[in-house]
Amino acid sequence: MEYERIQTFIQAYSKDDKESLQKIYDNAVATGVPVIRIEMRDYLKTILNMTHPTRILEVGTAVGYSSLYMAECLSEIGLDFHIASIELDENNAKIAEQNIRYLGRQRQINIHVGDAAEVMKRMREKRFEYDFIFIDAAKAQNQVYMEEAIQMAHPGTVIITDNIFMDSEILESHFLVEKRDRTIHDRLRQYLYSIKNDPRIETSIVAVGDGIAMSVVK
Repeated sequence: MEYERIQTFIQAYSKDDKESLQKIYDNAVATGVPVIRIEMRDYLKTILNMTHPTRILEVGTAVGYSSLYMAECLSEIGLDFHIASIELDENNAKIAEQNIRYLGRQRQINIHVGDAAEVMKRMREKRFEYDFIFIDAAKAQNQVYMEEAIQMAHPGTVIITDNIFMDSEILESHFLVEKRDRTIHDRLRQYLYSIKNDPRIETSIVAVGDGIAMSVVK
């Protein structure tokens, strides 16, 4: 596909991580743990440099690579920041905490273990507010996460939803998708329609990595 050639071309110009962070990325890929794609990583760094957030919420920690990558970017900018990251899988959360200690980021990154919707609700009730929110968890629950995210945002907060193309399956009709994937496919389609028509946010769908939706709270 032409798009795959474009992705390969873009990746060829990407810089490697620092050795310790690259090791975490390589281990995640080798063990089949989802991590953000190279193009998304570069795009994320650009957005962080544009917005300079100090209060960051991540929905979907995995093994902590994206949190640690954001921490590296924000440190280079010279910001005093804090990242709260939510992970459902206890084993992934333990690995993430080990990786965070390995890179000495315990003061800046805090892992919350549990169902993201429930954890976000508790955060909202405590009136937590964030400048930047990165949603990269169970795709079928994106609408729930977005609603909670908006409630914890302020005008100008950037909310990014990653992997919205489902490896291009989102382009297909309902009946051309494998039966096991149809629920997620339909919910993602509904989600994209919803966030493009939600009067509280302005959203752009961008063909970066596996597709992202970037929303700004009005």
